[in-house]
Amino acid sequence: MRVARQVWSGVYNLILGLVTVFKHLGHKAITLQYPDERMPMFERSRGVVVLLSDPETGKLNCTACLLCARACPVSAISIVQGTDPDTGKRYPEKFEIDNTICAFCGLCEEACNFDAIKLTGKYEFSVYDQKLLQYDRDFLQELGRGVPYEKRKRPAPKAKAAPKADPTSPKPEKPTSPKPEESPKESPGEDKPEA
Repeated sequence: MRVARQVWSGVYNLILGLVTVFKHLGHKAITLQYPDERMPMFERSRGVVVLLSDPETGKLNCTACLLCARACPVSAISIVQGTDPDTGKRYPEKFEIDNTICAFCGLCEEACNFDAIKLTGKYEFSVYDQKLLQYDRDFLQELGRGVPYEKRKRPAPKAKAAPKADPTSPKPEKPTSPKPEESPKESPGEDKPEA
């Protein structure tokens, strides 16, 4: 009885598999021949990290504010700040990302206020030597040259609220204004003197 049950289960699963094969037999194949054909990546896919430049001037958007390095949970980003002697603005003298420990979480992109760093859909960066996975500023900028991006629209700053008074301090008394002299009210029953 047990053998017959196993044989029937095998035949049933064979028929079920053949039905699935014949159902898809007439359709076009959906597999890609990888080196020749590549799947288009979604805009929000998280591939390699790149540095974005201003398309008009070609200068990096990065101001070396270190927000991305602080936001990185694995400390994969290291930045050395420099100051331009002509303009006095900061720029990254050294900007390195260690892709061997990068978690591709996107926190660096979210922390950046200047749209200077972005995770792209680029993914073909496998190498045999791990030292080649430490990308410097120039390589990251070159990777980001063709990456389209839109500057984020920041909401307008809110007006500052009035400072709240300390509930334990005594409240100041309101100055009382002198009341204007009131005209004497006439009673309804009195007659007015004629002039």
